[in-house]
Amino acid sequence: METVIEIQHLSKSFGSHEVLKDIDFSVKKGEVVCIIGSSGSGKSTLLRCVNLLEKPSGGQIIYHGENILDEKHDIYEYRKNLGMVFQQFNLFNNLNVMMNCVVGQMKVLKRSREEAEKVALKYLQVVGMDKYVNAKPKHLSGGQKQRVAIARALSMEPDVMLFDEPTSALDPEMVGDVLKIMKELAHSGLTMLIVTHEMEFAREVSDRVVFMDKGVIAEEGTPEQIFNNPTEARTREFLKRTLS
Repeated sequence: METVIEIQHLSKSFGSHEVLKDIDFSVKKGEVVCIIGSSGSGKSTLLRCVNLLEKPSGGQIIYHGENILDEKHDIYEYRKNLGMVFQQFNLFNNLNVMMNCVVGQMKVLKRSREEAEKVALKYLQVVGMDKYVNAKPKHLSGGQKQRVAIARALSMEPDVMLFDEPTSALDPEMVGDVLKIMKELAHSGLTMLIVTHEMEFAREVSDRVVFMDKGVIAEEGTPEQIFNNPTEARTREFLKRTLS
């Protein structure tokens, strides 16, 4: 399987506070990788470094064989290939659902309005939000907003989808809808990198699970290995706390 993103010796500091230390891992085409760990372990910062919302302090991010942290690389060109779904939805409140999914396509991918609307409708159908094309975000529930945010990211037809704790801002009864859609996407062969605290979801959909602790990758392996037979005491302790 082709490696899409490879992280080598990645570090990130905010002032004197080192948040990520010497991180190495890769994501292959069609793979679903879940990053787990307690709050403050560096999971979200790692994801934000992958799509360069945060500039790494050191190391390399290799995308299809090229280090995108080289000066000569166009960050915007690289970012086009990554879809990002945030905890807080980040929808444009002044635009309706359809325009939320269209504006990026027209601006960044230079698609015509007609083409962009066709693509947007396709993905709004995938997430079950096609009946809400004219609704403004303020009229939607949290779960509906997150489904629109997923459709918006998919409308860019990215190479890799990044999810940063996509269910953490949702009411418990809405979490299921969003996870169901993410499971369907995982089974569709989409390459996904997911920061999550939903352990059952990580166990069910991941090809690989990465456990982070205090800014390092403490352990990684298949869901079977990590959940049933972790080698690190830190991993065992974390899972005992979260699964009990």
